[in-house]
This record gives sequence, structure tokens and C-alpha cells, in this order.
Amino acid sequence: MSSKLSLYFKSFFNIRREERTKLILLGLSFFLIIGAYTLVRELKSSMFMSIVGKEYVPLARMMAMLMLIPAILFYSFLVDKIKRYQLLYVYSILYGIVGLVSVYLIGHPTIGLPNTEASPYRLFGWLFYFFIEGFSPFVVSVFWAFANSVYDPEGAKKSYAILVSASKIGGMVTAGLAWALFSYRTVAGAKLFSDVVSHQFLLGFFSVLMLIIPFVIYLLIKNVPKKYLHGYEAAYQFEKEKEKHAAGHEKVGIFSGLIILVKCPYILGIFGMLFFYEVVSTVLSFHRLGVAQDNAADISGVSGFLFMSVFIQHFFGILISFLGTGTLLRVFGERVCLLLVPAFTSILLIYFIVSYTPFAVVICLILLQAINYAFAQPVRESLYIPTLKDIKFKSKSWIDAFGSRFAKSVGSSFVMAAENLGSAFFFPLHSIFFSGVIFLWFVTAFLLGKRYNKAVERNEVIGLEFSEETVAGI
Repeated sequence: MSSKLSLYFKSFFNIRREERTKLILLGLSFFLIIGAYTLVRELKSSMFMSIVGKEYVPLARMMAMLMLIPAILFYSFLVDKIKRYQLLYVYSILYGIVGLVSVYLIGHPTIGLPNTEASPYRLFGWLFYFFIEGFSPFVVSVFWAFANSVYDPEGAKKSYAILVSASKIGGMVTAGLAWALFSYRTVAGAKLFSDVVSHQFLLGFFSVLMLIIPFVIYLLIKNVPKKYLHGYEAAYQFEKEKEKHAAGHEKVGIFSGLIILVKCPYILGIFGMLFFYEVVSTVLSFHRLGVAQDNAADISGVSGFLFMSVFIQHFFGILISFLGTGTLLRVFGERVCLLLVPAFTSILLIYFIVSYTPFAVVICLILLQAINYAFAQPVRESLYIPTLKDIKFKSKSWIDAFGSRFAKSVGSSFVMAAENLGSAFFFPLHSIFFSGVIFLWFVTAFLLGKRYNKAVERNEVIGLEFSEETVAGI
């Protein structure tokens, strides 16, 4: 551990001052983003079950896919109108302000948590769920899109593990805070904070973290010279040339990201890597919610259980990112690392199906999410580096919003079908379903890694043939 730590510091101080400043400020931004997301991601589930009902969670996941489509189109419009870093400004401020409004609504006697009667007709529960569902595609995804645009493949191998470690620390800090708040709320048998106040405090803290992010990004833009914000040089030069030809012309193409996603096999491959993970995660998440509800007396008990498991997940995530992510990327490269993800997942699923105890459900989901966020995500995100801006921002938004929710809809549909058939069919149904997912995951990872290596070796820009200007003859 000590040698690994010294290697981390050595690699950190051996880079140029400008690169180090960029890494520090991006790391701080990701610390704030994941710290904030950790809070609302679990509050979303516990509050929805309390306000609307646990039985409506699969339906909410399916509806979220459709509800986010207008938001994706608006985001695609913004990509053509404002600079990359300004997207982070817009969405960080938006989530910060709406979070503060939600703090008030949570305490409302009929709209919020004081009303303990769960009902599918309580609109606030649905809207809050859908709003938080958009956090990943419109904040986390935008951060990664920006990072992918300012790093080249070698820079990603050196820096992405550090960025992920910073995010895991942020997640641990806020998950630990929330866990402590829900676990130690009494003195001499009397409650220090009500359920409502506890949830309001955490949502208010989320809003404060979000409103700090624009200031950090502002410092990044002001203190890092522009030449250190180019990223993949071949893609940067093409985008620069494209801007010259587009000067004075109205930019259009809110559907361009979706068109590229459908037509480009490479981007479909990235979609597949996220899709397979989300399907598996959705199935395990549903079982975990059942465990949480069975082991809690009230909403604070459910929230406390969820934050405890997330705290453990971030702890394992730090270990994985610190000890394995950077090393595996440098030693084996993206192609092998892509194959390791379904390999690790298959081991966890075998344990889940064979054991199927509350402990097995929780530990499998914790490890699956730790592997995804600390290892699979930085590997998956690095695949966007040799691509066009439209792919990095627009296609990526469709993948992370619509694609991710489509995967959750598939997982939720399977959950509802399995629940209707009963426990007697648990083993054969889950075995067949997960076997098919893992097989397709391996095939996709193999082909995707092969294409990525080819592009980087040839200094190629992926998606060039799908550029609107290229088609027009520019």
C-alpha cells in the first residue's frame, strides 16, 4: 500500500504544473458532483417509496425513459449554443436551485413527507424521482464529456484513476454523513431531528455542493492555458476546422447525437457496455430495496440502510480505483479491461443466484456498483476520447439518459415478470436471463476494444463520416 501511495504521488508531481492544476480542479469538481449525487440518488428511492410506494418503482424507472427525451433534446440544443464548460454551469446551477425548492416541498404537510399515506397520485414523488433520474445524464455525463474533451488516451490512463478516487472520497464523505444522521438521531430516547428535517438537511447540503461546482470550473478555465484543454489532437483539429466553415451559419442538429448513435457501430458498442451493466444493476437494486424495507421501521431507517450500503460501496470503490484502475489500464490497456468487467460481473451473479440471501443481495450490488464506478466507468469513458464533439456530448447524452433508462426498463420488466411467476421460477429465470446478458456483454466488449485500439494506433477520429459538415463536403 505504501509503495502504491508513493507511486501515486510520484506520478502526480512528475506532470507539468498546468496539467496538475487541471487534474486538481477536475478532481475537486468530481468530488463535489459524486458527493452531491450520492445524497440524492438514495433519497430518490427512499422518498419515492414513502410518498408513492415501493410497488411503483419499476414503473417509475420505465416512465423516466420517456420523461427525459424532451430534456435530452434541450440539452442537444445547448451543446450547439454554449461552450463545453458552460454546460456544467447551467446544469449545476439548475440542480442547486431546484434542490432548494424541493427542500421546502419536502416539509409541506400534504405534498411532502409529513403526509405518510403513500399514493400513486402524489405528483411530487414522481417529479422528484424523474428530476433526480436526470442527474446522471445531465451532470455526471457532462462532467465526463468535458474530461474526455481535455484529455488524450495517455492522459486518461494517468489521470482517470485519480479523478475516480476523488469522486469516491466525495461519495464516502456524504454517504457517511447521511448514514450517521439517520443512525444516531436520538439522545436519551428523544429524537434530535425528525424524519422531515433530516431529509431537508441532506437535500439542502446537496444544493450547496451543486452551487459550488461552477466556481471550481471557472477557476479551471481561468488558470489552465487553452493548449492544455485540447485533448485528443486529431479530434480537436477537426472540430477547429469545422468551426471555421460553420462561422456565420446557424447550427442545427438536436437529433444528430441520436442519428450517430443508431448508425455508428462503435457508439452502439459503448451503449451496449452501459446497457448490460444497468440491466443487471436494476435487477439487483430492486431486490436490495426489498431488503432495506424489510429491515427498517420508517423512511429514515430505509434511507439509513441505503446510505450504509453506499458508504461501503464507495469504500470498495476507492480501493479499486486506487489499487487497480490505473495499473490495469497501463498494463493491459482498454481492450482487456473492457473484458474484465463482464468477467467480474458473472462471478457476482453466480454467487447471487446460488445464495440468494439478504446478505448476498446487498454485497453483490455493492461490489457490482463499486466495480462499475471505480473501474468500468473510467474505462468506458476513455472510449469517447478519439471521437467527435457531437459524439462526446450529444450521443453520450442519449446513451446516458435514454439508453440507461431503456436498460432500467428492460431490467424492471424482467423483475415484474419474475415477481408474477413466483419464487419457484427464481433460479431458472435468473440463470437464463443473466447468461444471455453476460454472453452479449463479452462479445460487445471484445469488438469495441478492438475498434478503439485500431483508432488510437492510426490517430483516427471515430465518427468522422457522420459529421454533418463532412457529408456537406467540407
